[in-house]
Amino acid sequence: MDTITHGIAGALIAKAVCKGGDVFSPAPVSKARVITWSVMLGSIFPDSDVLREFFSRDPMLIVTWHRSITHSLICLPIWAAILAAVTFQICRWRKWESPSYVSLCALWGVGIFSHIFLDLVTTFGTMVWSPLNWSRPAWDVLFIIDFSFTAILLIPQLLAWTYEDPDHLRRRAVTMWLIFTPVPLLISKLAAIVGAPTSNNAIVVVTVLFAALFLLPAVRGWGARMPYVRWNLAGLALAVLYVLSAALAHRVALRRTEEFISTEHIEAQSFAALPLPPSLWHWAGLVQAPGGVYLVRMDLSEGLFSPPVLASTVEHIYYPDAPTNAYIEKARNLPNVRKFLWFARFPVTRFHKEGPDAVVEFLDVRFPQIRRDRQPSFDYVVRISVKGDILSQGWAGK
Repeated sequence: MDTITHGIAGALIAKAVCKGGDVFSPAPVSKARVITWSVMLGSIFPDSDVLREFFSRDPMLIVTWHRSITHSLICLPIWAAILAAVTFQICRWRKWESPSYVSLCALWGVGIFSHIFLDLVTTFGTMVWSPLNWSRPAWDVLFIIDFSFTAILLIPQLLAWTYEDPDHLRRRAVTMWLIFTPVPLLISKLAAIVGAPTSNNAIVVVTVLFAALFLLPAVRGWGARMPYVRWNLAGLALAVLYVLSAALAHRVALRRTEEFISTEHIEAQSFAALPLPPSLWHWAGLVQAPGGVYLVRMDLSEGLFSPPVLASTVEHIYYPDAPTNAYIEKARNLPNVRKFLWFARFPVTRFHKEGPDAVVEFLDVRFPQIRRDRQPSFDYVVRISVKGDILSQGWAGK
């Protein structure tokens, strides 16, 4: 999950269940604000591991280090205790009202745990048991960047702020509506850039939905009668429901992947169903076979409102492994390639010649090439001379 969404989730949890307040309230720093800041920063903290990349030239940190000890359930109490101590001392120094040290430990722990959980439900893999075990569990429920999920986490907090002050609710409601009106169009443009186009109908529906959410509660002021915490509780409940819906969709996508394996008589070594942008309907089934990887694109809405789609007719792509040779074997034995293959769940090896030199590519089909003019996200390339010398190695396009 992206770091911004993690922070938004932490703030929502603090306001919904921890008696937190607005982060940027103009009033003096209160206990409620310290609560929200603690949970929110706790939900952001695990991604601080990326700072190591600024001080290292190791290109493999993204697969060997990111989402490791700062994302560890084992290390969570240690991080919570340290960060709570720092927070407690800052509050004493600034003379801010603060929860007790034990309460701060719990608040930071809640924030860190929310981050670990939301990373675990994505496809990248999170080393939750490091440093005792360096495996990367992944539940494959949500895409790494999910604008729908982010909106569910954010909008209830904005509605709570909008209708908290009855004297300014209309102005705030109109302001929020004006800010969010162009958002669906902007997101659709971003989605198109990464190869996940959004329909015009969806843009219109979301635009109308934003207008209803921000303006209708202002009618006769009923939005002001809904307590601040209840807006946030509603947002948290919707977020939980969204994750549960994604988990249900994941099960359906897995079943369709199994049907594809059976219909095509594939000798599957492993398989998975992974979410794709831009909605819960879009999934990819991945099947590791002895000679390569199958990628099956699925729209789960097909079969719900129309006759079921036969598994033999679904859109799929086959990524064959290159036949092994001396160049491939030499590349496989490189330390960085071994790290990549440890990380990759659905690896594919490619081989071609560029002049006299051999080029060996290692892909993880979890992160396919969505657009032809863009490199796959995880494509490690090794160039080898005719004499067997390593000319270069590294991520494609870098």
